[in-house]
Amino acid sequence: MVLSPFKARTQKPSAEVDVEVLGDASKGHVRSKEERSLVFRLDCFLMTFGCISQIIKYLDQQNISQAYVSGMKEDLNLNGNELNFFSTYFSIGYCIMLIPSQVIMTYVRPSLWLPGLEIVWGVLTGLVATSSNASQIYALRTFIGLAESSAWPGMMTLFMHWYTPTELAKRMGFYHSCQAIGGMMANALQTAMHEGLDGAQGLAGWRWMFIINAIITVVFAFAGFVCIPDYPNKPNPMAFWFSKADAQLAMDRLSRNNRTEPSPVNWVSAKRTFSNWVVYFITILYIATVLASWGYAYFSLFLKSLENPDGTPRWDVSMINAIPIGGGAIQVAFVWIWAWLSDWLRTRWVLIVAQAVIGLIPCIIMSIWNVPLGAKYFSYFISYVCLGTAPLIFAWISDLIPQDPEQRALVVGVSIALYYAISSWSQVLIWPAVEAPHYRVGWQSSIALWVLVIMMTVLLRYIDVKWMLPQRLVFKEQKEQEAAAMADEPSLEKEKDAEDYSANVQDMKDLK
Repeated sequence: MVLSPFKARTQKPSAEVDVEVLGDASKGHVRSKEERSLVFRLDCFLMTFGCISQIIKYLDQQNISQAYVSGMKEDLNLNGNELNFFSTYFSIGYCIMLIPSQVIMTYVRPSLWLPGLEIVWGVLTGLVATSSNASQIYALRTFIGLAESSAWPGMMTLFMHWYTPTELAKRMGFYHSCQAIGGMMANALQTAMHEGLDGAQGLAGWRWMFIINAIITVVFAFAGFVCIPDYPNKPNPMAFWFSKADAQLAMDRLSRNNRTEPSPVNWVSAKRTFSNWVVYFITILYIATVLASWGYAYFSLFLKSLENPDGTPRWDVSMINAIPIGGGAIQVAFVWIWAWLSDWLRTRWVLIVAQAVIGLIPCIIMSIWNVPLGAKYFSYFISYVCLGTAPLIFAWISDLIPQDPEQRALVVGVSIALYYAISSWSQVLIWPAVEAPHYRVGWQSSIALWVLVIMMTVLLRYIDVKWMLPQRLVFKEQKEQEAAAMADEPSLEKEKDAEDYSANVQDMKDLK
């Protein structure tokens, strides 16, 4: 179903049904004991595996920055923008595989596909420890990106199939916050490697980090074979914690919230997706929010550049890795806060705009640059506050197109793939490592992007309320009428049988 604003009714919905903007057909629904048990087990298995996997994934993804400032630069004679190119090659692999992976996951069980790729990227991560030059790392990072591309969007798509609108943003936010936890662990682990294992068995501390990451990744990946329940209509037979009754209950939850059961992506669903303006609008909005907040990623380079009056480094390697952990803690806390407020207040757009406004503050301060050093520290730390837009955008997608799971999967894939396609070259131009800590256009470009985010979010809210919401109401009325007709069908048959019986009795009397 293509949600075209030009085909929808134009009456403005009343305030009492405005909650339907979120597609929350379960408002007022009291969850049964069985439903609460299902959600609890989904949290224990699907969410727990997803979150730990995301922590490990981000640990594997981000450790390159920690390694760079912890001895890799000197050991491999890296003197230019190699750190940027490490991210560039990773992004190339990521964007190439992401959309195909989203499609493959509708044909291959997620419980086989996602853990299998995790094992692959774990092995590749370990091989980075054997690298002797930048070219080898470029190749490995490309294949790591290929393997990791399924994890985040794949799990986000699964959440849309299993959780209702009042449950979804909290789970997405908690899952998304695990990126920050992984980043914090990368800093802490690199600090521990540098202090405890540097030189052990003749290996530098940064090499030990990749080895330990690989072992953790490969061992944990096997849990996914039983923890991921696949889809409500095609459950994982190896998920011992999931029963046939759970599958039926999950399908009932989909129906109650105007969702349709997932099916494989094909040419028809692809054509439906790319003929709809939603995929392009959301893609631009998502890319703008992520690129706008990217300045925080170079906090370590800022710390490494600081010097004492005598020219000695202000911070040693351990502190350079440890200080950004505070920023990661801020990110975790606020991603949870934004997500919880989103489900509680039943709104997405207000909180996206709020984050954009907050994001403008550090961009303006750092664009001025000639400010006290404390203001620069403040700017980097407050940048972590506005890193919770992605869960809200994708939760909003689930609300905007609840009846088209194939389109949702493709929109998520396209958005993330194009972001990585753009970031693979834009970061080198906008945030070149050789310009650290003062970037010519980095913070100014973020100002423009945050303004774009505010404008697009407000516009999408207007379009949703003006045109898309009435379509969802029509669809809901049709489903309710169909359900009522099916419920009345037995009684209608009984009435017909009774009429036939009366007619037969009358015929018998006439014959007599």
